[in-house]
Amino acid sequence: MTDPLVIFTPSGKRGHFPVGTPILTAARQLGVDLDSVCGGRGICSKCQIAPSYGDFPKHGVTVSDGALSEWNDVEARYDRVRGLKEGRRLGCQAKVMGDIVVDVPPESQVHKQVVRKAASAKPITMDPATRLVMIDVVEPDMHEPSGDLERVADALRDQWDIGPVTARLPVLKALQPALRKGQWQISVAVHHPANSDKAQIVGVWPGLHEGGLYGLAVDLGSTTIAAHLCDLADGSVLASSGLMNPQIRFGEDLMSRVSYVMMNPGGDAEMTGAVQDALNTLAVEIATEAGVDPNLIFETVIVCNPVMHHLLLGIDPVELGQAPFALATSGSLTMDAREIGLTGIAPTAQAYLLPCIAGHVGADAAAVALAEEPNNSNDLALIVDVGTNAEILLGDTNGVLACSSPTGPAFEGAQISAGQRAAPGAIERIEINPDTKEPRFRVIGSDLWSDDPAFDTVPTGICGSGIIEAVAEMRMAGLLDASGLIGSAEATGTSRAEPTGRTHAYLIHDATDQGGPRITVTQGDIRAIQLAKSALYAGARLLMDQRGVEKVDRVVLAGAFGAHISPKHAMVLGMIPDVPLDKVQSAGNAAGHGARIALCNRAARTRIEETVHNIHKVETAIEPKFQEHFVNANAIPHATDPFPELEQVVTLPEVAFGASGSAPGGAGGGRRRRRRG
Repeated sequence: MTDPLVIFTPSGKRGHFPVGTPILTAARQLGVDLDSVCGGRGICSKCQIAPSYGDFPKHGVTVSDGALSEWNDVEARYDRVRGLKEGRRLGCQAKVMGDIVVDVPPESQVHKQVVRKAASAKPITMDPATRLVMIDVVEPDMHEPSGDLERVADALRDQWDIGPVTARLPVLKALQPALRKGQWQISVAVHHPANSDKAQIVGVWPGLHEGGLYGLAVDLGSTTIAAHLCDLADGSVLASSGLMNPQIRFGEDLMSRVSYVMMNPGGDAEMTGAVQDALNTLAVEIATEAGVDPNLIFETVIVCNPVMHHLLLGIDPVELGQAPFALATSGSLTMDAREIGLTGIAPTAQAYLLPCIAGHVGADAAAVALAEEPNNSNDLALIVDVGTNAEILLGDTNGVLACSSPTGPAFEGAQISAGQRAAPGAIERIEINPDTKEPRFRVIGSDLWSDDPAFDTVPTGICGSGIIEAVAEMRMAGLLDASGLIGSAEATGTSRAEPTGRTHAYLIHDATDQGGPRITVTQGDIRAIQLAKSALYAGARLLMDQRGVEKVDRVVLAGAFGAHISPKHAMVLGMIPDVPLDKVQSAGNAAGHGARIALCNRAARTRIEETVHNIHKVETAIEPKFQEHFVNANAIPHATDPFPELEQVVTLPEVAFGASGSAPGGAGGGRRRRRRG
């Protein structure tokens, strides 16, 4: 009988372990990033984990209630004295009893998340929906009977041309004390949506309020959540932070999460609760980091893909998992933040969600369009926001096309054998000498290359940008052929090409003598990257087909990927169409910047709501040519498309490690002359 399967998220690492194995032991054997400082005695609580139950089609397992051992006295004592979050277990105490999916929450991970989706420094014209004004209010008069709120409304109308206004109960409770303490002079936070005559008072203070007003711009991704805390007076970013999306334990990609909902009644509510809790945690953490009272956060703007959009709102996403991929609503939404579970900020805070473009092209793509404005570009721009789900825009002043492509989590370091999220110790850059086949690398947290005598960091794994560069470097060094096959030691001339059963792996670094892991790129890693990059390239080609063009003028790489990978490596891999390398630009976190624009400028909300209606949506799931493009894009860089611009700067070795031994054709990219039968 096979031992139970243990799957860890978000890393995707898995293995079979005998019944009775502690989860902490399984994590250590697999190299999972699970903290513990007390030696497994149940004292430190660093090893908290969140088990998941139900059917997981993506993982091929069904997790039953008895998959972990029952609570023991150690856990019960810890919960009684210090408290465990609902659904949490101590990894050192919980033992494997059956197949189990285990999520390692951010606070239980040794290496703190590094926010790769940093805020853009692009200027923003300030006109926020929520602003602070000071007013003088007429004192009550026996002869002119009216309520304090009504006289505040009169003052706002007369002194600031704001009105009519409403106020919820928390404001009404604070209004009279503030008026009298301020001697009828108060500061008022007013939320005034674009294209609306009505405004809402969301905060009042006696006299001059000098504590500031703040807003959150949130990029809610499938794998990571990034947030920027902004001053609503000048738009400055006071702090940025991020964490892994806890929904990843229900499925690494969006369709896996939809499948989880289909097969597990109540699964949508589970995921809604998980992401709302994460947003609350992130809001409080980012406010604490900036030294800001969370109760002064009066507005949040959120951008996300359609499935995340529905799960955040508590809407069943099942319709998005089947044609015609209908959204419950595609329009923008303004609501009380507490309606979406944001209880850690001001009780009267407002939330704004940008409009979605289509069933698989969401508010995150709309935010990218707001930030990059392809509709105002004089040259044809391909804008790619790479994540677990890639959003792709192609356009100029003649029109904009949009699609999404399911790249999966490989570009984020998940489902890679030595993969990890971007954290100190993760390999993020790599170069391989084409003659000696020897690598050198850089890790997050150090500016030194590994061949520098002063380099003394023990690498912990490889993140998304690192695995992308590794695969491209292996192709350029002749360790990998155009089909994606890793050669043997004999074929490549290096002992770093190690046999792993019927395939081979390339050894980047062995840190076992330093207490670290052996970091290799396996054939499975190559296949995962091929699948991801093929989906991305196929989506781009589909938009080019629709536009009737064979090439684009420039490529814009958005998101964490765009800021941390070189254009050359992206093109060698065949992630993007062939253009001159100086025409490949990085836009940083364009989705997050679009969220900041919408947070700080009311007119921008109107603008993007109008723009979205004019974007032509292309649904990759039903386009017959998508599969053809996908298959051809499996080759590195491509089976049929020429890459003349790349060939001017890189000569790819014509090597072939398959059974036939025949080298692929094409000087620059391994273009095949015939298809396999």
